[in-house]
Amino acid sequence: MGVEPLRSRGTGGSVAAKAGRPPVSSRNSLERLGFELFARQGFDGTTVDDIAAAAGIGRRTFFRYFASKNDLVWGDFEAQLVRLEDLLGAADPNSSMMDALRHAVVEFNRFDPAEVPWHRQRMELILRVPILQADSTLRYSSWREVVTRFAATRTGLPVSDLLPRLVGHTVLATCIAAYEHWLREPDADLGQLLDAAMRELTAGFGHY
Repeated sequence: MGVEPLRSRGTGGSVAAKAGRPPVSSRNSLERLGFELFARQGFDGTTVDDIAAAAGIGRRTFFRYFASKNDLVWGDFEAQLVRLEDLLGAADPNSSMMDALRHAVVEFNRFDPAEVPWHRQRMELILRVPILQADSTLRYSSWREVVTRFAATRTGLPVSDLLPRLVGHTVLATCIAAYEHWLREPDADLGQLLDAAMRELTAGFGHY
């Protein structure tokens, strides 16, 4: 699991557009303003018009960057799926399938320390806001399919076979469980949680 983190947190204060300030001209800057508003007003209490006004742009310009307010929360999710595929594609063919998945998942969710607060805020929204939980179904399905295809390649089985599909579902569930624990434990290390969770999955809980 994991999505692209925002790049900088800014210095706080009002996010309303200021007279004379150039309008936002990048996807990342628009994300930053959106997240600042979500923190101040709540996700449900923030509209696309609010974000556009804070950015000094019109609604039409907002929709050039994002299809909806929900999409802003997820960032460039399609690019992150490509990154996950690249990590799995670069896996050592001599490593076991589950070791390759564990290394890829941990690397995929590795962030610069300065980006972690933004990533935590993003994941709190994705995992805890009801409307975003409903919206996540299709995105989780796309993420899961990347893992399923990798498992099918490694096992030589069709992607429709039970085993690759089981791998896809269980790896996704493992990552979500690790993220939920991370959100409850602010001092926990995300990479270590993901590594430990994937090791437990690989072991199959057989030692308990």
